[in-house]
Amino acid sequence: MKSTKKLWIGFIAVMVLSFSVLIYYGTEIYKQAPPIPDKVVTASGTVLFTGQDIKDGQNVWQSVGGQEIGTIWGHGAYQAPDWSADWLHKEAVFMLDGYAMQNDSTSFGNLDTQKQAALKIKLQDDIRANRYDVTTKTLLVSESRALAIASNSVFYTGLFMNDPSATKLREAYSLPINSVKDPERMRKLNAFFFWTSWACVTNRPNSDITYTNNWPADELVGNRPTGSLILWTGFSVMMLLAGIGLMVWYYARKRDEATELFPIKNHLLHELQMPSQKATLKYFYIVTLLILVQVVMGVVTAHYGVEGSAFYGIPLYQWLPYSISRTWHVQIAIFWIATSWLATGLYYAPAISGHEPKFQRLGVNVLFAALLVIVAGSLAGQWMGVMQKLGFVENFWFGHQGYEYVDLGRFWQIFLFAGLFIWLFLMTRAIMPVLKQRTENRNLVIMFLVSTVAIAAFYGAGLMWGRQTNLAIAEYWRWWVVHLWVEGFFEVFAAVVVAFLFVRLEIIRAQTATTAVLFTTIIFLSGGILGTFHHLYFTGTPTAVMALGATFSALEVVPLVLMGFEAFDNIKISRGGEWIKAYKWPIYCFVSVAFWNLLGAGIFGFLINPPIALYYMQGLNTTAVHGHTALFGVYGMLGIGLMLFVLRDMDKTTVWNDKWIKFAFWSINIGLAAMVFISVLPVGLAQTLASVKEGLWYARSAEFMQQPYMVTLKWLRVIGDTIFAAGIVALVYFIFGIKGGWSVVKNDETK
Repeated sequence: MKSTKKLWIGFIAVMVLSFSVLIYYGTEIYKQAPPIPDKVVTASGTVLFTGQDIKDGQNVWQSVGGQEIGTIWGHGAYQAPDWSADWLHKEAVFMLDGYAMQNDSTSFGNLDTQKQAALKIKLQDDIRANRYDVTTKTLLVSESRALAIASNSVFYTGLFMNDPSATKLREAYSLPINSVKDPERMRKLNAFFFWTSWACVTNRPNSDITYTNNWPADELVGNRPTGSLILWTGFSVMMLLAGIGLMVWYYARKRDEATELFPIKNHLLHELQMPSQKATLKYFYIVTLLILVQVVMGVVTAHYGVEGSAFYGIPLYQWLPYSISRTWHVQIAIFWIATSWLATGLYYAPAISGHEPKFQRLGVNVLFAALLVIVAGSLAGQWMGVMQKLGFVENFWFGHQGYEYVDLGRFWQIFLFAGLFIWLFLMTRAIMPVLKQRTENRNLVIMFLVSTVAIAAFYGAGLMWGRQTNLAIAEYWRWWVVHLWVEGFFEVFAAVVVAFLFVRLEIIRAQTATTAVLFTTIIFLSGGILGTFHHLYFTGTPTAVMALGATFSALEVVPLVLMGFEAFDNIKISRGGEWIKAYKWPIYCFVSVAFWNLLGAGIFGFLINPPIALYYMQGLNTTAVHGHTALFGVYGMLGIGLMLFVLRDMDKTTVWNDKWIKFAFWSINIGLAAMVFISVLPVGLAQTLASVKEGLWYARSAEFMQQPYMVTLKWLRVIGDTIFAAGIVALVYFIFGIKGGWSVVKNDETK
């Protein structure tokens, strides 16, 4: 018990210290975010944009899909360009050509290297200087830059609206004709694109580093890696090696203390199901259907990468634009994974205490209805927003917020937040009786309750920005949701649930499980909370954020290097006794989680985490590699594993016909690996080379992405996607077959 007490003190200390630092530097982000000027004016006094134009332009960008169609500051989708990098490069090329025509009556590309170098210095002196006046809140731009802004505005207006000459480029970017239908809206969108690129190239006051730490790389404008990028990259590698050494030493010392029990029979074989537990079955049917829909949206989204605006010749973009298919692909993944985990909690909460509170079943049913409304309503609202059927305010509340992973409108966010607190209430009242008892499981149950509180509370960070909040500040809070809520406290909840499942089956002792969960949580959150900053290197944040993000995100990888041990332990458990074989496939899902944790979250995560790596890789398909292998490989497989565990416990006496679940398990994992290694990773590495050599603008351009070998690499994704989709169909068939009878071995078959 003393060791547990020390671990609890360590857990509290990590939480308090880490969140203190996270919040402190959050206030610094508020203070040092790139300013939005009241006016952008030329030297002659002509007003190009107002601050309200820029803010409204941000809302236009959100309404067309925001981060689901191209990226800003490297965050978002990969089909269209990074608009901030693209605008900046086009602006630079226009200005250089203007200088060259003025001096030598020819284009910049026709000059000799000495003259080019001189003009680049002239360009950089113009656009890197910070001409924002804090007192008047006015941004001054040169006349030559004003001409470049006008040229870019004409180009983007044609691209987003209906210029026939931009048809081919629109198709390459999967951008529907008239994505923006109103010229005034388009003018404001141009203002927003200008502001995001201005932050990328303008030095902070009294500094020679831009608001985005010199990102994106572009030689023309003088954006090169800073000394801080290299320094903190080296330090992050040192922290990783030191952390791995300490973790291996501790784990080796403690490993022999953990012993599995492997009882002769399942003592829960004849356990009775409570009404609220039975009511969770429908959650898993919805989870299964959502998985199927999510995969279909993924297939459509991936296909847009090769056919642009059609699906095997069908002009699908007219009804289902790329930004919507990708939004739904990502959003539905969050919905079904979260629903699976929440339903698992609802199922096992009464089992923990052996008590079902009054009206618990009603609460489970009400929450189910609320989740259905949230899913259907938010997806419909996102479609309405992207199809330009909502105003700025209506789109913010009911449509598409444009922020990846938290795209749903504010009304649906609040509704979901309320639903999570209903879930927390149902969970707490079910497990409260056991908290009053001094049982061996008490510490594990307390940790279970702490993780449920965190899941309900931390989604609230998604309510911390407004409709026209500065993008740098909105990104800070968005990553609280994506990193802390999705990647952080759901992970803690999952660790507790899996430990509880094994304790409940009397495979692992409660004290051993509690110690392991607390220790793992401390290690994970020590890096994970402040590791949030590694998403914010280039989003208008001060250099200190990069230093903290690089250091602590390296520590996130430390516990993942030992996932091989976890996989081995789970395989050993699955073979521990005849009755345990009934849980083979749920446990194999946990083995898969360990594998993808090491590969997807660990190796592919650290591939892009160090500052110098992310400087060139942010916004490329290398991020998609990490996203697919970590989100589906870890959280998705864990959601499937938890679902199978519950379905197994709902009727322990039946014998599963595991033909289809075996096929599903191996197809899903092999398909995911093939998708990554045959297509997405090679595309990302090719883009990285282009980014290092030419700049992000080129690595994301249609010119580069539509080369024959790149198109071939994208087509090769069909192999992995087909295997993966076949596995998902088999999974759906198996799950519905448990109730339908075709996934269960009949009595005469067991004789």
